[in-house]
Amino acid sequence: MKRLNFPMLADILFYGVCAFFLTLCITRYYRLPLWMCFLLALLLSPAVSLVAFLLLYRKNQKKLLTKKQLKDRDALLFHLALEKPERVRASLLEAYLADGREAHCEGDELCVDGRPVVPLFALEPISADKIAGLIRKFGKTEFTVVCKSLSREAEKLIASFAIEAVREDEIFDLFSRTGKTPSPLICGEVPRKTFKKTLRRAFSKSNAHPFFLSGILLLIMSLFVLFPVYYLISGSLLLALSIGVRLLGAPSP
Repeated sequence: MKRLNFPMLADILFYGVCAFFLTLCITRYYRLPLWMCFLLALLLSPAVSLVAFLLLYRKNQKKLLTKKQLKDRDALLFHLALEKPERVRASLLEAYLADGREAHCEGDELCVDGRPVVPLFALEPISADKIAGLIRKFGKTEFTVVCKSLSREAEKLIASFAIEAVREDEIFDLFSRTGKTPSPLICGEVPRKTFKKTLRRAFSKSNAHPFFLSGILLLIMSLFVLFPVYYLISGSLLLALSIGVRLLGAPSP
């Protein structure tokens, strides 16, 4: 079983606590004995948590799979954007051949099924000026552009001239389906957002100000409500937290 993430655990706990207090309040409203109210609440709360776990875990697994695919796709496209042009053409040639296509290289030009294929891998969307330059180069010859993405103007230009475009998802599918993904990838290991980094960001010194304002507002509200204990305690905790973050917190990123 894969490790549960913190948001999922927080959701499960939230549903369980809500079920506990809702059951307790409803049963007390119908004047059941106090011990029976607590017993029913204690029995129903884990049951709701279990159902929430089963539903969220299945959803989480599908989401993780999608995230992994997106991560692999982005790593591949990043590699192709940084790799030398001749190696990019060689990788595409190998993938197209493995896919059963008729492909070959003539000098610095890749041809697939008798049609020129132009790799245009970059970190930003391809501009319309780049596409216009290719139109001038090939003239009336039909060609295919292989790229990560296109700008809005480039999309309009391609549609006007009936130019074929192979984009990021199709490229990833081609390499994944044929098993010809380049290895090792340039900077293939994308830095992951760890819990430590998230915690460091949450308690950076820049957050002392919102903690302080929230604490002050809660303390002020305690002066006007019938049950001020919650506001006094939470406001004091937030004020103490703002002081601690200001003194010991990490520098703002």
